[in-house]
Parts: sequence; structure tokens; C-alpha cells
Amino acid sequence: MGRISRRGFLRTTGAGAAAVATTGAVAVPAEAARAGGRVCVPESPVTTVGAADPRYDELVSRGFNARFVGSPDVVHVVHTPRQIEEAVTDAVAAGKRIAVRSGGHCFENFADHRDVRVLLDTSPMRSVYFDKKHRAFAVEPAATLGEVYRTLFYDHGVTLPAGVCPQVGAGGHVAGGGYGPLTRRDGTVVDHLHGVEVVVVDASGRARTVTATRERDDPHRELWWAHTGGGGGNFGVVTRYLFRTPGATGKDPSALLPKPPTRLRSTFVTWPWADLDLARFTRLVTNYSRWYEENHADPRYGSLYSTLHLNTHAVGSISLEARFDGGRADAAGLIERYVSAVNAGTGLEPAVEHQEDLWLQATLGARFDTGGYDRHKSKSAYLRRSWTPERIATVHRHLTDPSFEGWGAVDLYSYGGTVNTVAPGATASPQRDSILKAWFSATWMDPQLDEVHLRWIRELYRDVFRDTGGVPVPNDEHDGCYINYPDTDLADPRWNTSGVPWHTLYYKDAYRRLQRVKATWDPRDVFRHPLSVRLP
Repeated sequence: MGRISRRGFLRTTGAGAAAVATTGAVAVPAEAARAGGRVCVPESPVTTVGAADPRYDELVSRGFNARFVGSPDVVHVVHTPRQIEEAVTDAVAAGKRIAVRSGGHCFENFADHRDVRVLLDTSPMRSVYFDKKHRAFAVEPAATLGEVYRTLFYDHGVTLPAGVCPQVGAGGHVAGGGYGPLTRRDGTVVDHLHGVEVVVVDASGRARTVTATRERDDPHRELWWAHTGGGGGNFGVVTRYLFRTPGATGKDPSALLPKPPTRLRSTFVTWPWADLDLARFTRLVTNYSRWYEENHADPRYGSLYSTLHLNTHAVGSISLEARFDGGRADAAGLIERYVSAVNAGTGLEPAVEHQEDLWLQATLGARFDTGGYDRHKSKSAYLRRSWTPERIATVHRHLTDPSFEGWGAVDLYSYGGTVNTVAPGATASPQRDSILKAWFSATWMDPQLDEVHLRWIRELYRDVFRDTGGVPVPNDEHDGCYINYPDTDLADPRWNTSGVPWHTLYYKDAYRRLQRVKATWDPRDVFRHPLSVRLP
């Protein structure tokens, strides 16, 4: 495969992904104590690693994006909130900048910034269990989504509408308002967030652990709200998330979160670039987006999750990947009609493959291997309606640019449905009337090709949104950007000429409220990065 990344390869091939073994989360002493557990095991100590330690290089290069590797003075591998409190208090007293890493999947340099001197690695904190006190499911920050899905399902027969990639850690994914295959049916993951446990720092520099919930009488409720889409690394160190669906009653854990489908029917459709001209390409993209524009609230398709992968010409094809509740008696017919609608009027006969798996087997499949040494750049947009032919032609021009031979894509992800039944101000994720999310990405391996790939994706994005200053300004067609696909170019006037600040693109009017939360819970601005919420 040469310099082609594993993530890029698996994203475009769709079918044929290998199965991945995922270890279920194991209760650690701190968790057992909080949950009233019966085990008594000595607490693991903090592991502090400096630059001379042979473990240092491994810990500082654990991030998803190999473009960024930090050089902190120390890395603290922590296991409990108390250990985090001590490490944070000491770092603040010493005037050292702090960053936190859980799953390690941030696309930008938030944990690997050159100014970070103390890195908190929460990777041992990966328990998933039912907390009887809060009547909610507790998920620690480094638990991967695969571990979350497996534990919730095996132990209680429930799940969360979180992301498609089982290797991603819960820490940043949840705080940024994560979404995934069940989102159109069940909403975003934060629509089920009941509470959050966070290590925060007061004005004196002392760190303490606070639990905030969505209960109306909770004095800390605003801190909970800020974690329903306000982004990671803004207010403190998350040590636990607590999940319970709003309105769920009783003490039976199996009734407190959504139940997943029994089976998933997956469909993969491939159109070779050799068969595509601009007219056919435009027809496909228009068909796909208009289908969601017209049917995003159709209850029959509530479980439909799909991605139209508009890959660069070098990949050889573009493709559609769709997941659907295979337990429905009419599943095959509904998907057949959906695929026909996307392909209608093209005159093409694409390759179509169907497969059916048990829900958990399909969910834990390694289709999105993160490829820990990839070099990467991402950008995003929310779509309120279909793109114009002019905008689609711009995408086509960049994907077929003969001077660019790299691996890139514009992926259009299904959205809407139940997401759009939640009021914009109910969470810190204000984009509540979109039909699609667009993810612009470029992936490569060779550092010498950085400039080639960065220029390609920056110019693609700028040109697609040229009429609004190079970015998807909220209007009747777009609704800004998604913070879990962070893009520091939005804060760079060379690439954002719209006059609309980056924080409006991510948070819209919610930003002022997030700033008030910041002033209350992080008055010293201890937790900051290039796109962090600023103090008012």
C-alpha cells in the first residue's frame, strides 16, 4: 500500500473489513468505591514519565495525527480523580500549561501544543458500569466507543447513539456532541447525557472534583450543559460521564437507554471514476442530499445511517455506505428503494453489495482503523439543504485535479431525524435543523508531502464556500462547523475571510453562554488550546 494510510484504505473499501477484538471494560478500585462495589484492590499509583524515560516517546506520540507530537516536561498517567486533582494543582502552582489526552483522536494539536508542559494521560480510566446512586451508566474518559457498546449491550442490552469508530475514546467525543449510526433514530450522544464528573480549578488554583447533572435544581447544571457539545479541553478534566435518556424512569438499567437493533443490514455501492463525468457526479450528489432534504424525518428510515464518500480520483471510485435496521421485515425493500433514488437518472449500473450481521459484530468491526501514524487534516460543515450545482462542480474539480495524486475525500454523512427534534438551546450543540454533515479530509504518510495535502484541502474548502468567505457561514444553506472535526484554519484570516469568528461557526449564539461557564469554572483559563472557549 506504500504511503496510503490504513484509515484511508478502509474508509474507501467499505466491505471486507476485518473483525476487531475489543476487551470489555474492567472495574477499577476508584470505580468500585464510587459505585459501592465489593472489591478491594490497591489503587494504582500515578506514573510520571519524563523525557529520559523509555516510555516517553510512546506516550507523547499516541495521538491520531502524526503531524503533531508534543514535548511536555512530564506525562502523568493517572487512574483516579484524586490523582488528577493533585497533578493539576501542582502544575497550576508551578505555572505550567496543562493538556489532557484520553483516546488520543483529536485532529489538531490540542494535546500536542508546543506550550504544553504537563500532559495528563487518562488512558487507564476506561471503566463502564451502572451507577446506582445516579441511576445512570458511568463511562470513564478513556473507554473506547467499542468498549462502551460492548459493555452496555452485554450487561444490559442497551446502547448509546455515539460514533462509528470503535477505537475513539469517550472523553473528547462526548464533550463535542458526538454522533453516529443511531443518531437519526435516537439523537446525539449528548442528548442522553445525564451528568458529568469533572476536575475543575478555582480562582485560588486549587483543583477539586465536581459532579454536575441536568437536574433542574442542580446548582452545577451549567457545567453539565457546557459538556453537551461545548468541546473537550475547555472547562476541566472529565473523569466520568453519566448517561440516562431523558424521561426514562425506574431502576431497571435496561430501560434507561435506547436498545440497539438486533441486526444491521449494510449496503455498499461503488461508482468507478471512469464512469463519472461532471453531469453524472452532480446527479449523484444532488440525489443523495435531496433524499435527506425530503425524507430526513420519515420514521421508516429512522435507523438509516449513510455516508457518500466523494473520494479523490486517485482512489478510483466514489461510494455509498449505508447501515439500516436489519430486523425490520421491510428492510431489504426500503434500502433497495433508497439506493435506487440515489442512483436515479445517472444511467449507471454501480456495484452493489449487501451484508447482514448481528448488531454488535457489525459495530465493533474495524472498518475505521485509526492508523496511528497517519498525517491528517480535517474540515467540516453542516448542510441545511442540498448543495447547488456550482458548489458540486467545485468539489468535482478538486477531486479530479490531475496535479493532486493524494488520498482525500468529501464525505456527506446522514443527519437530522431525531436530532432536529431537540431545541437548539437545550444543549451546547446548537445545529438542530441540518440534514447532512460534510467532512473534508486529507490523509497521507510522508512528512515531505505535508504542504501538498494541506494546500489541496485548504483550497478545496475555500473554493466550495467562496461566496461566504471561505467558510460555511450559518445561513439558509449551511449552519457552521462541527467542533469534533476541529480546524484551526477557521481562526486564521488567510483562510476565513468571512468576518464571522471561528466560535460562531462552531457554537453560534451558544458561545456567550459557554463563556459564562468558563468564567465560573475555569477562571484562571487553565484549560486552553487553539480553539478553546475564551474567558469573557
